[in-house]
Amino acid sequence: MTGTRIDPVATYRVQLTPEFTFAEVVGILDHLRSLGVSHLYLSPILAAMPGSTHGYDWSPPARISEVLGGPDGFRLLREHARAVGIGVILDIVPNHVGIADPDHNQWWSDVLTHGLESPYAGYFDLDTAATDGLISLPYLGRADDLADLSLDDRGRLVLGDIVLPTAPGTVAPGDDPNAVHRLQHYRLVPHDSRRVGYRRFLAVNELAALRQEIPEVYDATHAWLRELIADDLVDGVRVDHVDGLRDPVGYLRRLRADLGDERLLYIEKGLAIGERLDPVLPVQGTTGYDQLQLIESVFTAPTGAIELEETFRALSGRAGDGDVLGARARELRQMVLVDFFPDRIQRATDLLSAQAPQVPAPLIHQAASLLICSASVARADYPSLLGTITADIARLADENPTQREGLAVLDTAYREPQRFGEAIARIGEAAVAVYAKAIEDIGYHRTARLVSSQELGCIPLVPSINRADFFHRNTCRAADWPQAMSALSTHDTKRGEDVRARIAVIAQTPQRWRMFVAELWALAPPPDTVVCYFLLQNVVGVWPADGRPDATLARRLADYARKAMREGGLVSSWTAVDDAAEAAVQDWLARLLTGPAADLVAGFVALIASAGRTESLSRKALSLLLPGVGDIYQGTQWWEDSLTDPDNRRPVDHDRSLDHPKARIIQTCLTVRRRHPGAFGPGGDFRYVPVRGTTTSHVICFSRGRDDVADVVVAAVRLALMFDTAGARSEALISLPPGRWVDAASGAEFTGEIGADVLLADRAVAVLERA
Repeated sequence: MTGTRIDPVATYRVQLTPEFTFAEVVGILDHLRSLGVSHLYLSPILAAMPGSTHGYDWSPPARISEVLGGPDGFRLLREHARAVGIGVILDIVPNHVGIADPDHNQWWSDVLTHGLESPYAGYFDLDTAATDGLISLPYLGRADDLADLSLDDRGRLVLGDIVLPTAPGTVAPGDDPNAVHRLQHYRLVPHDSRRVGYRRFLAVNELAALRQEIPEVYDATHAWLRELIADDLVDGVRVDHVDGLRDPVGYLRRLRADLGDERLLYIEKGLAIGERLDPVLPVQGTTGYDQLQLIESVFTAPTGAIELEETFRALSGRAGDGDVLGARARELRQMVLVDFFPDRIQRATDLLSAQAPQVPAPLIHQAASLLICSASVARADYPSLLGTITADIARLADENPTQREGLAVLDTAYREPQRFGEAIARIGEAAVAVYAKAIEDIGYHRTARLVSSQELGCIPLVPSINRADFFHRNTCRAADWPQAMSALSTHDTKRGEDVRARIAVIAQTPQRWRMFVAELWALAPPPDTVVCYFLLQNVVGVWPADGRPDATLARRLADYARKAMREGGLVSSWTAVDDAAEAAVQDWLARLLTGPAADLVAGFVALIASAGRTESLSRKALSLLLPGVGDIYQGTQWWEDSLTDPDNRRPVDHDRSLDHPKARIIQTCLTVRRRHPGAFGPGGDFRYVPVRGTTTSHVICFSRGRDDVADVVVAAVRLALMFDTAGARSEALISLPPGRWVDAASGAEFTGEIGADVLLADRAVAVLERA
């Protein structure tokens, strides 16, 4: 690596679009430097499908997007960033490519044209064994849609927005489109036929998975990155959906060899509660959903969550947590596995059966399905998880004695990865896809005890954490993954950090919330209790702190409600839209935004908004000063009210002033980090700072230092609703480490034991440096 290494202090995530290109990013570099970030973290930069606003549907051959500014525009951005001391991290997408428009994907077009004889057929994870080499494309709403097939003047098959190439010599002017279709290397099939001829990214038809385990595919998809590395134009990489790869460990080792040891390498990967990232991985860590969960849970009142469970049960007649929620999650995974991913479980079964022919295939199929829907970790075939997965299998065998024979095959498979490697890889990537679709996409829209805990990385079953566990997990993170990312908002989160912070405050006043909902339900009876209760919490989360929703926010909420209804599938769905049910919910939602109902909502928001902002500031500080490297999503240096994508990918006005509470917190935290690199980098210490008194639960206090010497102390408010008076704060006494301590924001000096009313006054956070 040439040039000067830039140690990570904090990243700033930018979503590139045709309207916000490399040139526009150059224009915000001074802003980012003033903020204090060390690295610019770009969304995918490769050429993508026409009209793409996110870049995750990139299209081969891999080359930097001309729409975004091309290679010259990227080089210019890199030069300007380096001039102001900011590194560049790229988001790469090895798992899949966009195939929505075959004309813009040479590899996929060639496969459709020439079938398995195409030199690119081996690039894709095709599944044609049951169809005599034909590639099933699940693009039809119904089988009789084929009546609408036509041919364009280039001899391509056309069905609505779908345009597909045809094989040479199979079409002539005047041919019957259906007869031409029958001559192709592919077949259009109904989306619900459970026939998919290629592995997809989750259940997205427009994204086809690649086989990165094949050296030729890796070389073809990473040559552009190697060129940037050779020219020292990149300081780090973020790998999208690493668990979707056949061999994540092998892939990351090869990528690390290309990057060298000095560049940063992050992976987008979910971790189950209690799961540790495998230490064999040659990475700095994850992109931070595990830390998001930890921060979210420490700001959620545990007793309030219990009361909210009772409210949810009373309103809906359904349990919202505990064993019932766990059972519903398993049932939902099973439904998704059968309905969306039958090809994946069948391929795993075939591979296992080939190695264990003495066991009936249906038993192996049932056992593999059971494991995919019940495993306690995100993906089980990482080396360090052998003990965990074999314990899971033993537990499942005890709970399901009729499945012992099939589960025994799985136990052998995980203990003999050299022999069963392909099979357990198939189970691993299927488990990840099933969880993402069943729990994060569908399940998180079907329950509503407290929607702030229904977030990526989080588990509604465990919405809270005690402070002892919180400090223990951060101590482990400081020792094992000191440079892992710490996220609060991303381009994929279900709601923005400020929205979640406000919603979480509901758990601090559950009785007042229950009264509010009862009054509102009487005034505006919901057409569907669960759906409307879910939407109500989001409405409260984004409601203006002073005023009423304007037309723009009303439209955004209507769009969000439509997506939430269809994702959850309770009253409508993407494949079976119920216009009447959707209209009823939309009418109810509109009623909340005006008149007496709006007065009720505004009154409740007024009760919790200030506490929400206090906790949002605390969360921001913790994300930047706890072990790890804070990731600031675009626009979150100010208050923001984003919901899920595409709402959270709206353009950001970077010309706003940094004289703002969140921006000032960020600047203070990052200035302190830069002054004490040893305290926050590898080898740095994370220590609990004692707090005593009757209101100690409202303060999180810790130190960062090195060699058991504290250099920085952080005190942050949590559960702020009942901690907003000097009297309450005076009851929390903080025992500072020996020495004199200076407040980084105010310059005030402190020593010994001090009350939170003095140290914090009415602020959310105090960051102290050793004098």
